[in-house]
Amino acid sequence: MNSVIQNILNRRSVRVYSDEPVKKSDLDLILKAGMYAPSGCNMQPWHFTVIQDKELIKTLSNESKKEFINHENEMFRKMAANKDYNIFYNAPMIIVISGEKSSPTSIIDCSAATQNMILASESMSMGTCWIGLITFLFKGKNGKKWAEKINIPENYEPYYAITLGYKKYPDPKAPDRRKNVINYI
Repeated sequence: MNSVIQNILNRRSVRVYSDEPVKKSDLDLILKAGMYAPSGCNMQPWHFTVIQDKELIKTLSNESKKEFINHENEMFRKMAANKDYNIFYNAPMIIVISGEKSSPTSIIDCSAATQNMILASESMSMGTCWIGLITFLFKGKNGKKWAEKINIPENYEPYYAITLGYKKYPDPKAPDRRKNVINYI
C-alpha cells in the first residue's frame, strides 16, 4: 500500500505520551509540514504557537475547564469537574493554531495545516490529539488576556491546539468506520 495512504489509515489520537522530549529537528519538520498546507488564494493565514512549558500547559488546561464547567453538554461538565483531567493529556508540548482574522478561509486553511502536522507526526511515530476544548478559553471572558499571554498576534484568532509527543504505547487498532456515508451519483 502507498505509504501516504498507510499513514492516514494508521493515525489515531494519542492520549498517553512517553517522557522523551520532542527533538527540535522533529518539531521543525512538523511545523514545516503545517506551513505547506493548501490555503485559499495562497494566503497562508496560520500562526503556530509552540508551548513546551509544562506548568503553562497545565494552567491553560485548568483555565479552559473553568470556561466549560457549566456547558449544556453533560460530558463537557464531567470533564471540567474532574480535577485530574488535563485537556492536553499531559503531553510534553502543545501547538496552538491561530488564523488571520481578515482571511475569509482562515479556519479551513488552519484545519488543513493542522491535519498536515498531525499526519507528519504520525509518519515520525509521534502522537497527537486535536484539541477543540481550548476554544472555550479563548472565547471566554479572559480570552483576550490568554491570547496575549501566549503571544498570539493581535490580528489572529486561536482556533484549537494539538498535543505532541512520542507515543507511550503501540498504535491502537482503528475503531470501525461509520457505514452509509458515501453516495455515488
